[in-house]
Amino acid sequence: MCKVIAVAMQKGGCAKTSVSLNLGIGLARAGKKVLLIDNDPQGNLTASLGYEEPDDMSDTLASVMMKIINEEPIEAGYGILHHQEGIDLIPGNIELSGLEVLLANVMSRENILKEYIDQIKDQYGYIIIDCMPSLGMTTINALVAATSVLIPVPAAYLPVKGLCQLIKTISMVKKRLNKKLKIEGIVLTMVDYRTNYAKDITQKLREGYESTIGVFNTYIPFSVKATECSLEGVSIYIHEPKGKVAEAYKKLTEEVLSHEN
Repeated sequence: MCKVIAVAMQKGGCAKTSVSLNLGIGLARAGKKVLLIDNDPQGNLTASLGYEEPDDMSDTLASVMMKIINEEPIEAGYGILHHQEGIDLIPGNIELSGLEVLLANVMSRENILKEYIDQIKDQYGYIIIDCMPSLGMTTINALVAATSVLIPVPAAYLPVKGLCQLIKTISMVKKRLNKKLKIEGIVLTMVDYRTNYAKDITQKLREGYESTIGVFNTYIPFSVKATECSLEGVSIYIHEPKGKVAEAYKKLTEEVLSHEN
């Protein structure tokens, strides 16, 4: 059975793309067949995997979803790129912004992405959707298509404050559109435990959410090296394989795999 994980947080700068990329490649390194979907008009996931001009691409998530909307057949492998580190990618670009507007007038608009994923999920063990930093219609599509939501939260005040709205949205989607949707857990990102501030935020998050929706034991430490990966078009496993961030993503991958049981 394919597990579809939406990586979502409506605030930018939460390391959503880094988590999507390195978790996806971590799962592939563990022997899983993985598809990454770039569901963000900024195309950061696509660019971070070495495709430098996402906006110049013609076969993207937006064109896939347009085919679903127009009830056009989608040939096998359409829009899917094969990355050197063993994962597949459906790229995203600025055309998703136009699609966001168009979806407002489409019948069953919340189910467009799910309809496509249902066609291809038998080919994969994991599908990871990197969502845009908002709670718009393309993010709702990801939540409807997903089996679970992974929430990256940096150890900072404002993103933590915005977490409540995301959880409300997830609850609404679960109640009305996707009764099987679960929360995979909160993963703390860009953590610098040299500061009391990060320690305080972490403690409040664990106190507030660990017993209800879950907080991963693994946290992703802050690292300048990690931010360089997107320039290289590779994962942290290649860029700095023996560093603390690579080790953290290995442990996060192990935790996600443990949820299968």
